[in-house]
Amino acid sequence: MVDTLSPKARSERMARIRNRDTEPELVVRRMLHAMGYRYRLHVKDLPGKPDIVFRGRKKVIFVHGCFWHRHLDPACPLARMPKSRLDFWMPKLEANRARDVATTLRLEAMGWSVLLVWECELRDREHLGNKLRRFIEGDS
Repeated sequence: MVDTLSPKARSERMARIRNRDTEPELVVRRMLHAMGYRYRLHVKDLPGKPDIVFRGRKKVIFVHGCFWHRHLDPACPLARMPKSRLDFWMPKLEANRARDVATTLRLEAMGWSVLLVWECELRDREHLGNKLRRFIEGDS
């Protein structure tokens, strides 16, 4: 697929991408709220500033974009690699993934349970709702 934007226009568009309060994150937050759960957002004293935090339960949820966080599920249509500038994208996306793994390990070492919700999982809201409920209500 050919990029129809100039490099400058592409750069400006990419610079506007949000890292918090993204649409997938808002969907998950609305689902949790409708299920009766209350939570904190982007708690700064935890590694990685998790998207959603249940302090009393010691549980956190990260809502990951499949592209930016390298969802490795081969069935995920949103995680494909760009066709251009691989020398830029590969290290950047691999560093994101390595940072995510390190953050999860740090949180688990502190006694927190971590759930990753991938952007592509929002397509099946019923399944996602069950996954969220099992995580929050479960012992782990």
